[in-house]
Amino acid sequence: MSPPVVSVIIPTQRRPVGLGVASRSVLAQVGVPVAFELVVVDNDAVPSALATVQGLELGRIAVRHVHEPRPGVAHARNAGLAAARGEWIAFLDDDEEAPSGWLAALLATQARHDADVVFGPVRGRVPETAGVHRAYLAGFFSRVGPEAEGPLDDYYGCGNSLIRRQALPHPTSPFALERNEIGGEDDLLFAQMKSRGATFAWAPEAWVWEDPIPARVTLRYALKRAFIYGQGPSEHCASAGDRLGVARWMAIGAGQAVVFGAIAAAAWLLRRPDRAKRLDQALRGLGKVLWFGPFKHKLYGHSGG
Repeated sequence: MSPPVVSVIIPTQRRPVGLGVASRSVLAQVGVPVAFELVVVDNDAVPSALATVQGLELGRIAVRHVHEPRPGVAHARNAGLAAARGEWIAFLDDDEEAPSGWLAALLATQARHDADVVFGPVRGRVPETAGVHRAYLAGFFSRVGPEAEGPLDDYYGCGNSLIRRQALPHPTSPFALERNEIGGEDDLLFAQMKSRGATFAWAPEAWVWEDPIPARVTLRYALKRAFIYGQGPSEHCASAGDRLGVARWMAIGAGQAVVFGAIAAAAWLLRRPDRAKRLDQALRGLGKVLWFGPFKHKLYGHSGG
């Protein structure tokens, strides 16, 4: 078996069903012009994902189980990178499912644009039982980018991405450990890579499904995450010691919270179909203002994180 050029990493924590779907979708990839491997990072105190990995039908693709008992999303991603043998790293989440041409599409876009990082779309699948806010929730769990393939000025999250290892600030531990419980470790990494001159590209054909666990398919969960996402820009500036940046984002957030808060209030009174989206926008603004201390939420390193 040829040494892998690409390592597909799936971090997981106590989600055997989703992990099985995600892993099997990687093993079903076709048209990939180089050798690749699958690395499953089991982020549990006991190796609970081992049975799922051992139950996979193996073939031409090497599959490895890596146990990272220290809880946290940054620990898991770094452990995957330390074990990965490829010069290219593709990340897939354990609630995602990749169509058979996914990896080939990521590689083709990278080759055409010589990008250091390639991102693809995410299509949220939300059950009919999600109720009146189903459209909002499906959009919340989706990633929508440009219609056409090409270079990107900005970046997205790690799920459904392809990264050149040599472009990472550190080959095996680039994810910040202080983000273990609150997330945003990927945004912080890509912001650092961008500041160093890394290039990004968008691959519209390299899309994946996302099937959030039932506990997440609620308006309460999505709005909580919207608030946390809003905290990101202020937190990133604070981490970099950029006080002016923090003040700028807090001012922007205050404006967004006021404007979208008023729009959201009117939308809820009128029972408009877009009312959840408007509240989402208001909370993202509020998150930029309330990003510190008691307003920080721990989402990872715990069951269901």
